[in-house]
Amino acid sequence: MGSLRIYLDTSVVGGCFDEEFAGDSKAFFNVVLEGRVTALISDTLVGELVKAPEAAQNLLQRVLNAGCERLALTQGAERLRDAYIAAAVVSARYADDALHVAHATLARADVIVSWNFKHLVNPSQVRAFSGVNIAQGYGAIVIMTPSDIVKMLEASDEEE
Repeated sequence: MGSLRIYLDTSVVGGCFDEEFAGDSKAFFNVVLEGRVTALISDTLVGELVKAPEAAQNLLQRVLNAGCERLALTQGAERLRDAYIAAAVVSARYADDALHVAHATLARADVIVSWNFKHLVNPSQVRAFSGVNIAQGYGAIVIMTPSDIVKMLEASDEEE
C-alpha cells in the first residue's frame, strides 16, 4: 500500500494550539513529518493561516519543508465549492469549508482530516458532500479526525 494522501484543513493546524486537541494533533503531525503519510496542502489553507499566530505558521512551514503535495486554487475547485453551496451542504458563510472539500475531491485525497465537527467530520455532512460529488462525476469522500488517522496507522503497524 502506498502512502495515504491526506488533505489537511485549517482546524488541524489550530488543534495543535488548543488544549482539547493538542495531543492528538501533535501526534498526527509527527506522522506527517515522519513521512508516513503525504499531506495535501491547498492555497486555501495557506491563505487562512497568513494571519495565524507565528507558531501555527511555523508548523505549516515545517510541513511544507518536509514535503507535501501543494494544491493550487483552480476554477474547478471554485465550481465544486459553489455546487456544495447550491445544494445547501453548507451556507455561503462557510464557503472555505466547502472549498477544502473541493480541493480534496479534485486531488483524489484518500481522506480529509479535520476537527470541524459541525461542517465536516459528521456522517450527515460526509453524505451530503459525497452526494454532490457523485452527481458531479467525482467519488465519495472520507473525513476523519487526526486521532482516528493515528489510531488507524498504529493498527496497521501492529498487523505488519
